[in-house]
Amino acid sequence: MKHVKIFLFVIFALSISAKSYGADIESRLKALEETIKQQAKTIEEQQRVIDELKKELNNLGQKEMVKADEKPVEIPKTQKISGLFGSSALTNPNISLVLNTFAYSSNLNQSELEIRNIPGYIKEGIEFRKGFNLESAELYLFAPVDPYFNLYATIPVSEEGAEIEEAYFVTTSLPAGFQIKGGKFKSGFGRINAQHPHYWDFVDIPLPYKAFLGSEGISEKGMQLTYLPKFPFYTLLGAEILQGENEILFGPDAKAGPHAYTVFAKASFDLTENSTILLGPSLMKGKTKTDSITEGYEFKGSSTLYGFEFTSKWKPSKKQSFTLQSEYLYRRQEGELEGVNKELPDPILKTLRRAQDGLYFQGIYQLGRWRIGARYEVLDLFKKDYVLDGEHISFGTKPWRASGIMDFKPSEFSQIRLQYNHDKSARNGKTNHELFLQLVFGIGAHSAHPF
Repeated sequence: MKHVKIFLFVIFALSISAKSYGADIESRLKALEETIKQQAKTIEEQQRVIDELKKELNNLGQKEMVKADEKPVEIPKTQKISGLFGSSALTNPNISLVLNTFAYSSNLNQSELEIRNIPGYIKEGIEFRKGFNLESAELYLFAPVDPYFNLYATIPVSEEGAEIEEAYFVTTSLPAGFQIKGGKFKSGFGRINAQHPHYWDFVDIPLPYKAFLGSEGISEKGMQLTYLPKFPFYTLLGAEILQGENEILFGPDAKAGPHAYTVFAKASFDLTENSTILLGPSLMKGKTKTDSITEGYEFKGSSTLYGFEFTSKWKPSKKQSFTLQSEYLYRRQEGELEGVNKELPDPILKTLRRAQDGLYFQGIYQLGRWRIGARYEVLDLFKKDYVLDGEHISFGTKPWRASGIMDFKPSEFSQIRLQYNHDKSARNGKTNHELFLQLVFGIGAHSAHPF
């Protein structure tokens, strides 16, 4: 009996010990589960912070690209680069195509349009055809070459054929804020010049640009050096040496080798969280040999073009913005007009001095996918000197033009624009009432446009 009691006591003690041990295991499991949950929360929070930092880095890179107003957007090292079909851009470049086409109407007939020039400035008339026009189908390519260079090319294709509008390299690893661009590129002079036509706020180029640089602006072979100093606000300084082939301002035969030079400065300030301004001067100088002034004569001499740009943008949200933009251009030329009279053995030589200026001013208001805007352009604003053999020549009233636009963007890849021009630039008293209906479509990986 005594042995039975001992046996039962041992069984009871073991059962109590087992229950206690089981309870201890259960508590440990619960504690382990709580620890795992806390670790999972910590990992999730760390991942969220990492994602936010990546997003901020990408946004910072995009802002730096957008602020690089004077040059095409560069891809920062913090931004992932991918080519067509998602492969590396090192072996498969980004490719895009932009179609720019429009319908054109005027109260003037086609022969009147072809001879409608700007007396005292240029002899070329209006190239648009009444009816349907194809500005271009612009092929754009970009890829990093290696850690030190990026490569860009813009090839517009029109009914006349294909041309290389831009093809250049850009350095990516120079120290102290320096960068070099080389090849054929749009000059950093002014604001409109660096933009492609499909990005303009209006179908056509402003009158001062048309009068001083031609309908396509300055796109030249050469070298560009820019410097981005570490100022408390965005500042860019630049200088260019160019071949000087622009037919209006310089001419390819004015001098052997490069004979045009440009310097410019641009500064940007954030006035508030929603408003920014960008402004700066530009200067372009070089030798000139051109027959663009008047029929039967060729001008030989030197040209200097001064410019000042100003842009103010108010953007409280992605769906609303208002932009004011203006540029003032002033040109000085001195040289000789050389003409040939078949009845005389020697060419006719006349001295010519021109000091002329022009201004455009435009405002664009955007609400959602809609935009409306107006532009005013004028020549002979403050200076209208045209001195031929010491005699001041007057061509009559100031050339001017007023335009209005309304456009709609179904998406970021398409745009429909309606534009009206009240054109009084011909000085002959006739008004050219122009109407444009423009369609722009883009496909492929195209870089973001500058501010």
